[in-house]
Amino acid sequence: MLDRLLKPRSIAVIGGGVWCGNVIEECRKIGFEGALWPVHPNKPSVAGIDAYPTVEALPEAPDAAFIGVNRETTVEIVRALATRGAGGAICFASGFREASGESDQADALQNALIAAAGEMPIIGPNCYGLINALDGVALWPDQHGARRVDSGVALITQSSNIAINLTMQKRSLPIAYVLTAGNQAQRDIAELGIAALEDTRVTALGLHIEGIKDLRRFEVLAARARDLGKSIVALKIGASEHAQEATISHTASLAGSDAGARALFRRLGVAQVESLAELLETLKLLHVTGPLSSDRIASMSCSGGEASLVADTALPRHLRFPPLDPSQKEALRAVLGPRVRLSNPLDYHTYIWGDLAATTACFTALMRGDLALGCVILDLPLQEGADISLWRQVIDAAAATRDATGVPMAIVASLTETLPEEVAREAMALGLVPLCGLQEAMAAIEAAAWLGRERAAPDALFLPATPEASTTTRILTEAEAKAALGEYGLTVPKSRRVKLADLAAACQALSPPFALKAEGVAHKTEAGAVALNLETSEAVRSAAERMQAESFLLEEMAVGKVVELLLGIRRDPAHGFVLTLGAGGTLTELWRDTSTRLLPVGPDEIARALSELRIWPLIQGYRGAPPADLAAITRAVLAFQDFAADHRDTLWEAEINPLLCVQDGAIAVDALIRLEEPDA
Repeated sequence: MLDRLLKPRSIAVIGGGVWCGNVIEECRKIGFEGALWPVHPNKPSVAGIDAYPTVEALPEAPDAAFIGVNRETTVEIVRALATRGAGGAICFASGFREASGESDQADALQNALIAAAGEMPIIGPNCYGLINALDGVALWPDQHGARRVDSGVALITQSSNIAINLTMQKRSLPIAYVLTAGNQAQRDIAELGIAALEDTRVTALGLHIEGIKDLRRFEVLAARARDLGKSIVALKIGASEHAQEATISHTASLAGSDAGARALFRRLGVAQVESLAELLETLKLLHVTGPLSSDRIASMSCSGGEASLVADTALPRHLRFPPLDPSQKEALRAVLGPRVRLSNPLDYHTYIWGDLAATTACFTALMRGDLALGCVILDLPLQEGADISLWRQVIDAAAATRDATGVPMAIVASLTETLPEEVAREAMALGLVPLCGLQEAMAAIEAAAWLGRERAAPDALFLPATPEASTTTRILTEAEAKAALGEYGLTVPKSRRVKLADLAAACQALSPPFALKAEGVAHKTEAGAVALNLETSEAVRSAAERMQAESFLLEEMAVGKVVELLLGIRRDPAHGFVLTLGAGGTLTELWRDTSTRLLPVGPDEIARALSELRIWPLIQGYRGAPPADLAAITRAVLAFQDFAADHRDTLWEAEINPLLCVQDGAIAVDALIRLEEPDA
C-alpha cells in the first residue's frame, strides 16, 4: 500500500517556495534516478526544471508527491492527486488538528484532508516527509545527514526537527529510512513502521513517540515485527507534566501516563530507552548482532580504572559479569602470567599492548565462557595525524576473537568523542559493534539482552470505550464498591452501614475486633474518620461520636496481616487500562513501591509484577516470618481484573488499598470505584 510512496520512480514537487526547491535539490544529492516534476501555476520552472501548471497536466500519475503549499490549498491538491491515481503524498503544511486549540478551522480542515485523500496514502500533515537512503529518495525540504546505504535501521518520529538531528549522528549507524509522521492524520507511526520493517534491507526499527494514535494498530506493528524477527526500540516522551502539555498541543494526540507507556512497551516486546543517544546505540547493536542471547557479558580493558568504571556503570542495569571458570583462568594465565589479577571485568594491563597475537589470545581466552557479548574498552587519540596503528591492533584482535568464538564483540569508547566515525565504520565493516559512550553502551546492551528473552505473544489489550462528550463520573461509596467487588469473588469484611443510633445492634451482628469508618470522607485516616481495633460496642460508639458523621460503615476487622498491598486499575486513554500493584496502606505514597502492567494479565505476569516490588521478601516470608497466601493474592487480582473487564466502557478507576494479605487469604479492606455516567 505504501510501496509507491516509499520507493517512487516519479516525484511531483508541488509549490514554488524555497522548501520545494530544497526537495528537488535533496533528491539530486541523494542520487534519485527517477522523474522529478515540479508543479506551479505561474512559474515556468522550479530549481532549474520545467514546471507543470497543474497536477492534471503531469505526464502520468506520480508515485509520490511533496505538497508545499498552504493548508487550504493542500486539501485541493490532495484531492487532485487522489483523483489522478497518485501513489501518495507528503503534506508539509501545518495548521490542521495539531492546532485545534488555536484555530476554529483546524479540525474541519483535517477532516476535509482525510476525505480528499480517500484511499491514497498521505503522511502528515505538519511533517517534513521521508528519506529512503536505500533507493535514493528524499521527499525532504531541508538539509540532513543521511547517506546512501545497502541496509540499515528505520527511524520514525512525529518531530521533523528530531528527525533531522538523528540523521546528523556521527556514530556510524546506517540509517535506511527516516519517516516523519506529523500529526498522523491518516497514516500513523504503526503503519509506517510496518511498511519499513517489511523491507528486507531494514534490520531494526527506532521510534521517537509523542503519542500513539491507535493502540490496536500498534499491537499489529509489534506482532509484525515479532513475525519478521526484527526488533523495535522506542523513546517515549511525556513523562513530565510540561512534556505532556507540549505533546497535546503539538501532535493532537494524548501523551498518556508514563506508567502506561512503559507497561505497553514491556507487554509488546518493545525495548524502551531514555535518550536519543541510547536509541541510536541500541539500534546500532541490533543492526550488527540482533538481540543478545542473554545478559551475560565480559569486559576487557588495559586499565584497572576502566574495568572498575565498566562494573559501576553496569551496576544499576540488568547485566551480569559472570566470574571466570577454571578453563578461562588457565588460558588467561598462560597469556598474562602471574602479575595480572584475573576477573571479569578484566584489566589485562598494558604490557601486552602492541602485541596482536597476545591480545587476541587474551580476548579469546576470556570469551570462551557462556557469554552473549564481549566489550573491549578503547578510546582513541584525537590529535590530527596521530598514529593509531596500535589501537587498530586491538580492533583486529576483537574481530579475530569474534571469528574464533562466535560470540559478538563490541568496541566501547568510554566517551562519545573518543571513537572517531571513520574508525567506528572500520570496526563495523569487520562485524564489530562500535559503541560510543559507556553509559549509552550499557543501556544499549541491557535493551538488546531484554529483547533477546523468549516471550509469548500477548493477549489483545482491554481498551476503553471512547467517552461521550456529555458524561460525568460518580464515586461509589466504600460499601457500594466492596459489594460490587464481592460479586466477583473478592473477599471483603463483613459489615453494616448504620446511623449512630444503630451502632449497638450492628455490633451484636458482627464479631470483634471492629473497624469503624465515617462515610462520605475522603482520606479517612488523615481526617480522623477511621478507628481500628475496637473491642466493645461502647468503644465503637465513643469513636463514632468523635467523628461527628451522619452515617458509618462498621466492619469485622481483618487480622493476621503479613503485608498490605495496593491494587489499582485506571483508565489511560492512550494505553488502555493500567494495573498497579504495590505496597499498600497508609504509607503508599511514601513507599512509592509499585509495578505496572496493562490488562489483561495472567497468573504468571501477576507473579512477575509482585516479584519486582521491594516488599516481595515480605510476601515470601521475611527472616522466618510467615509468608502471605500468594495464590489468594493472585485470585484477588484476577477477580479485580474481571470486574474491570465487565465495566470497561464505564470504569475510570478502581482501587483496593489495602488488600490485607494473610497466611490463608487476601481481604479487600478498603475500596474505591469511579464510574462514568451519562449526564441527565
